[in-house]
Amino acid sequence: MTAADRGPVRVGVFGLLGSGNLGNDGSLEAVLGYLRTEHPEAVVDALCGGPEAVTTRFGIPATRMHWYRGEYRTASRAGAIAAKGLGKLVDVFRTAAWVRRHDVVIVPGMGVLEATLPLRPWGFPYSLFLLCASGRLLRTRVALVSVGAATIGNRPTRALVRWSARLAAYRSYRDAQSRDAMRAMGVDTARDEVYPDLAFALPTPRATTSSGPSGPPGPVCVGVMDFHGGNDDRARADEIYRRYLDGTVRFVRALVEEGRTVRLLTGDACDASVVAAILDAVDSPLVTAAEPSSLADLMKEMAAADTVVAIRYHNLICALKTGTPVLALCYAAKSDALMTEMGLGAYRHPAREVDADRLLDQFRALEKRSAELRQTLTERNLAAARRLEHQFNSLTTALFPATDHAHTLRKAS
Repeated sequence: MTAADRGPVRVGVFGLLGSGNLGNDGSLEAVLGYLRTEHPEAVVDALCGGPEAVTTRFGIPATRMHWYRGEYRTASRAGAIAAKGLGKLVDVFRTAAWVRRHDVVIVPGMGVLEATLPLRPWGFPYSLFLLCASGRLLRTRVALVSVGAATIGNRPTRALVRWSARLAAYRSYRDAQSRDAMRAMGVDTARDEVYPDLAFALPTPRATTSSGPSGPPGPVCVGVMDFHGGNDDRARADEIYRRYLDGTVRFVRALVEEGRTVRLLTGDACDASVVAAILDAVDSPLVTAAEPSSLADLMKEMAAADTVVAIRYHNLICALKTGTPVLALCYAAKSDALMTEMGLGAYRHPAREVDADRLLDQFRALEKRSAELRQTLTERNLAAARRLEHQFNSLTTALFPATDHAHTLRKAS
């Protein structure tokens, strides 16, 4: 029987997609671009957090990940607790039924194997485990593609993440630290590869900054985040947030006092409250806020800036990809690894301990080396693009063996 006799390959994509996080949706966009270019015959749909948004933006059918619609609301009443518990049971059968309809399921990027932000084991880790276990039982290949991982302290979360990774048919990571973390948690990573984050495969807008060596300073983009620390910081979450916000406000105010224009950027719907707090604290026409709806929107903003200061991981990627020098407020090892890999390891600042004076010193040092760093980023971006092309070729070989020969012939012609 030929591949044509078996009909089109049925591909599912899975994750917290369409839920307001621009980085997650950017990873989906990159994978859909790969599928439409290399496997146009594939029939694609999603199991995700925001199905309506995914269908509207990407034009693919989508199903809600959870049966219980109040999954991400805190359950305090007996009825809500019972409904959430029932939903966990129903989701076992819903997830398995969805997986059964596919030949391949792809989890596109995202930090699905980490808990660097507050995370409960019976939330997304449980959903990912159901997906990977269903794939193994029903012989549907599940691929974790360029995902992020980190060593997890909480035992139930660590167990669910470890078994999810073990049950997947294909794994690749967005940095070496992620692979090391999974190895430390007991996963055999001997055949797992490391590639750049999928967002590096997205189109890059042309730089539009108008400033030059002799011209006036250009705008500064400041990416913000509703940041309260990670799983291990719950006891001091409010203190971390206040320190982060106070330091960011002082930094923005100092830029305004120097006459610099500042553009505030978000990466998730929940970041809007931080933008509002900064605008309220720094009442100046020099400070404005963008309303990006995609990583493409973020990249357009950053391509027009002289410099970027950002905290969210995918905001950093957008700046790096446009070749704009960026200073990172790092809240997890993934940000440190990304900045080091792209040649900007000297321009990192701890997000949990923002010191506005030191941040300003680092910012000025960054701007002095702007031309040199832009050249470095051009070279690193070319290398990332080549590695991602290899990633997609490897993915075709691993997930689409029946169509790989036809794919090779098509590329050769």
